[in-house]
Amino acid sequence: MIVLRNLTKTYHLQGSRKTIADRLNAVFPSRVSVGLLGRNGAGKSTLLRIIAGTADPTSGEVLSDGSISFPVGFSGSFHPDMTGAQNTRFVARIYGANSDALMAYVDDFAELGHHFHLPIRSYSSGMRSRLAFGVSMGLAFDTYLIDEITAVGDAAFKRKSKDVFTDRMSRAGSIFVSHSIGLLREMCTAGAVLENGQLTYFDDINEAIELHGYNMRN
Repeated sequence: MIVLRNLTKTYHLQGSRKTIADRLNAVFPSRVSVGLLGRNGAGKSTLLRIIAGTADPTSGEVLSDGSISFPVGFSGSFHPDMTGAQNTRFVARIYGANSDALMAYVDDFAELGHHFHLPIRSYSSGMRSRLAFGVSMGLAFDTYLIDEITAVGDAAFKRKSKDVFTDRMSRAGSIFVSHSIGLLREMCTAGAVLENGQLTYFDDINEAIELHGYNMRN
C-alpha cells in the first residue's frame, strides 16, 4: 500500500509558479494496477518520481509498507557513462539482488546485443527503455512504477513485455502511466486522474478514463 499524505509539489520557473500536486491525500492499495491519467504537463512522471523517492516533494510525505521500483522509463535511473551491464549490476547491488542472475535476465530480455556492454549515453531512447524495463521486471517489488514503457519496441517485444508485466501483476501492484487508453483498460483495474494539482482515485479504470476524457474536452 502507498499513501500520499498532504503531498505538495511546486515549481518556480522564470518568475511563475506551477503546482502539480496540491496537498494530495490518496491511497494506492496493495496488489492493484492503477492507471494514472492526466494531460501532458500535468505532472504524472514527476509524481512517479516522488513516490519512488528519486524526487522530493515541496511538502507532505509518501508512506509505504512495501518495496517500490524506480520509475521505469525514466532515463535518469542510469549513469550515462556506465554500460548497460554495469548499470544492471549496480542496481542489483542496491536492491540486494543476485547480480549475475539479473545480468543474465536483462541481457536476454532487453535484446540489446553487444550494446549491453556499451555506455548508456550511446543508447537510443528505445534501448534505454528496454534496459529499464528489463532491470525493473528482473527485480521483485511490491509496486512497480511504469511510465509508457510497454509502447517501446516491435510487436514481438510488446507482447513479451505484456506477458512479463501480467506475470508480475499476479503478485504485485503498479502505478501505470500511458497515453494508450486501450492499454490502460487492458493492464489496469483501478485509475487515478491528475488534473490541476488534484488527484482523483477510482476503483474502476473506466471511471477514471471517463473523467480524463471530460477534462480533455473542457
